[in-house]
Amino acid sequence: MDAFSVGNVTFGDGQLSFILGPCVVETLEHARKMAGSIKDICGEVGVPFVYKSSFDKANRSSADSYRGDGMEFGLDVLAKVKAEFDVPIVTDIHEPWQAERAAEVADILQIPAFLCRQTDLLIAAAKTGKAVNVKKGQFLSPWDAKNIVEKLRSAGCEKIILTERGASFGYNNLVVDMRSFPVMREFDVPVCFDVTHSLQLPGGLGKATGGQSQYIENFARAGVACGLDAVFMEVHDDPSRAPSDGPNQLPLARLKPLLAKLKAIHELVN
Repeated sequence: MDAFSVGNVTFGDGQLSFILGPCVVETLEHARKMAGSIKDICGEVGVPFVYKSSFDKANRSSADSYRGDGMEFGLDVLAKVKAEFDVPIVTDIHEPWQAERAAEVADILQIPAFLCRQTDLLIAAAKTGKAVNVKKGQFLSPWDAKNIVEKLRSAGCEKIILTERGASFGYNNLVVDMRSFPVMREFDVPVCFDVTHSLQLPGGLGKATGGQSQYIENFARAGVACGLDAVFMEVHDDPSRAPSDGPNQLPLARLKPLLAKLKAIHELVN
């Protein structure tokens, strides 16, 4: 497997790493609170993590949905969090022109699921030299994700993560095929499980996405037991007040006991 490190976080090579943080950049104060709290918890449990937050949520259910306060604001907040807490950063990009600018701050560029086959976007991300995390589209089979890896490698990318985030299952629902993890690991790249987005109910609230956060622990335990290199979870101190994806984010108060269990399962499996 093509394992690699971002700061003090290793993806692959038998390690279990975490990508954690709120869905979207809200305020500097909130980002500082979340990054500090998550870093303290991960330090106590003894697991490495990358801080995640999006500067823009371009794929929203409604034009009225909150997207964030813009690219420059979001990247400025993430740069300050990175400097203050000494943590690697991952954030989404949606258009090729955003790759170079986001790479000035982010250690990992993330490709949203609905854009996973956009060749120009993948190539732009690859050419920055940064690690690239691609969310496998809800419409894509795990074996078809090999084409994503080949596109990135053809553009010189050597640090690739593939992330499972559920597949469309009828209307307003997703299902996780556990075969995805071993299938995608056959492409010699680290594989991540986006637990919280896999529990979305897309469009389930009419003008917003619903979610079933009560099953986060169940999904996370099952994924790690199946065999993973990383776990992605959006975490919020008060999901009921989160401006984006609140119904499927993990409450901060539930993070520490879950990380401890996932670490123990990973050690047992390995």
